[in-house]
Amino acid sequence: MNATLRTAIALAGAASLSAGLSTHESAAIRSGGAGASQQEARVRITIVRMPYVGERNTAELSPAPDALVAGGLLAELERAGAEVSNPAPIRLSAQQERQYGAWQRLALANGNLADAVASHVREGRLVVGLLANCSSLLGMLGGVQHGGASGRAEKVGLVYIDAHGDFNTPETTLSGMLGGMDVAAAAGLCLTRLRTTSKLDPPVPVADMILAGVRDTDPLEQELIDRLKVPQLTVADLRARGDAFRRTYAALSARVSRIYVHIDMDVLDPAEVPGHSLNVKGGPTSAELADAVAEMFKDPKAVAIGIASTPTGERDAEGRSRKAAYALIQAAVRGVRTRG
Repeated sequence: MNATLRTAIALAGAASLSAGLSTHESAAIRSGGAGASQQEARVRITIVRMPYVGERNTAELSPAPDALVAGGLLAELERAGAEVSNPAPIRLSAQQERQYGAWQRLALANGNLADAVASHVREGRLVVGLLANCSSLLGMLGGVQHGGASGRAEKVGLVYIDAHGDFNTPETTLSGMLGGMDVAAAAGLCLTRLRTTSKLDPPVPVADMILAGVRDTDPLEQELIDRLKVPQLTVADLRARGDAFRRTYAALSARVSRIYVHIDMDVLDPAEVPGHSLNVKGGPTSAELADAVAEMFKDPKAVAIGIASTPTGERDAEGRSRKAAYALIQAAVRGVRTRG
């Protein structure tokens, strides 16, 4: 880890997430040569599947989270030396099932997601969210926000990696798509009831966010991003991982208690997500982004990663998107394993 990032983490004084040893050290342990148990060498991971979509005129539940698990994710993580928990997918309770309205039902599911994420973060586990789409951002953030020992809301940071800003409000959006308003909602600019029902309260100040890889915004959305001076990293910054990358991330880490890293798969080079309906040319490869993710997760404050909108089934017939998603998740694990 670079000196700037180490200094920021030290100033913030966060307790380290449970971390593992290197691959080489894990091999030594398995052969009986390191004087510690194999269990101690493992990164403890919980997979959280969130299938609720929250859009009108479409199926309520996405098959993507289950498909990512079925494709062999757990086995890959275990082969890498992780100890993996895979609880049942997030579902509405029997009482919540009586509620109607796509956004209301999504918000309730997000609240359940937040409870699950908070519990796993509190246990010191790395949370991997497999998300139907970006509307689950509010639940993931709500869980990370309340993941401390007291359960009270603490300052949480967001690294939002997406080809789109998702910073529209109902007044600026051209499409009306909820998934294009989730970051603005998280910042408290709109959709207050959706946010609070998702258990993200208070909202996240824009100063505690980073928009990364964004290259396709609506005109009024871009005006809002510029006016509020939302911190940003370009695709070039993600690829280079140079001074701009290190300074921007270190500044965020110094201000907050915990960080959530959210990735919409449309941020990638379209060659790796050909089945994504919103892909945008000019994105990083999964290998390039994985190196940036690993760098972020060297920071003990990075406690959760979310992978959203992964094409599956017929939209990923060759498995390119699945492999890319796995590479990004494994990068987070790699970063955790390098923590001192």
